[in-house]
Amino acid sequence: MKNPILKKVHLFLSSFFIFVLHLPNMGAKSKPANHKLVSAIVSTQLNVDIALVQRNSIYGPVGLALYDSLKLSSLGLGRQVFEYAICGLNSMKQMGKLTNDGIISIVDFSKPSSAKRLFVIDLKQAKVIFNTYVAHGVNSGKEFAKEFSNVAESNKSSLGFYTTATTYSGKHGYSLHLQGQEEGINDNAYNRDIVVHAADYVNERMIQSQGYIGRSWGCPAIPQRLHIPIIDKIKNGTCLFIFGENAGYLSHSKLINRNTAVASYGG
Repeated sequence: MKNPILKKVHLFLSSFFIFVLHLPNMGAKSKPANHKLVSAIVSTQLNVDIALVQRNSIYGPVGLALYDSLKLSSLGLGRQVFEYAICGLNSMKQMGKLTNDGIISIVDFSKPSSAKRLFVIDLKQAKVIFNTYVAHGVNSGKEFAKEFSNVAESNKSSLGFYTTATTYSGKHGYSLHLQGQEEGINDNAYNRDIVVHAADYVNERMIQSQGYIGRSWGCPAIPQRLHIPIIDKIKNGTCLFIFGENAGYLSHSKLINRNTAVASYGG
């Protein structure tokens, strides 16, 4: 934890967030806490620049405690990946790239494809809506995605932040266009036809038979039984973040480095 101010905020909020959740049950006259109240308390107790915290947190200080409150660690999503995702979402929001910042989808390609590495999170309701399997490109690797590309016909996945666009019906049925938001990293995704679609090779039977799910031509393909509700939830202007263990991406991503404070507040 590199930033001492945000470290103090994180430690305080971990306990304070639990207190806030119990406020409605403390009496008939109790009122739910709001972000202004939380901000005022944090500012008074910690003597920090609350504007800095608010600028780098999706819903004020409470947003910093979501990782713990949602128990994302137990689902397999690393804290640092979540922090990168929130950091980039904030950047996209500030740049006007999102029309719905209440939903975020995170794909963690540092995990094997036999793991449920897609997380769709409702930030306003503070709940995980979907946690399921997602495929990577056939030329990105077998069980793990290790190679990434922004080049057409590479059949590799692209890392980074995307804005979800409109839906359409194509060769894979109901599908979702994606707009890559990182120049030189994934901004060719739309022209490459990198979309969210269903695939019959994304299922547990494949894992049981060969140890990993099937692979796509670069698209984040998802299970057939879930593709319609997932696409309907994340379509039209939400943030999709695809993470992979790639030092080159982390050093070149302007969306992450634009708000580095959030990326350093946690371990």
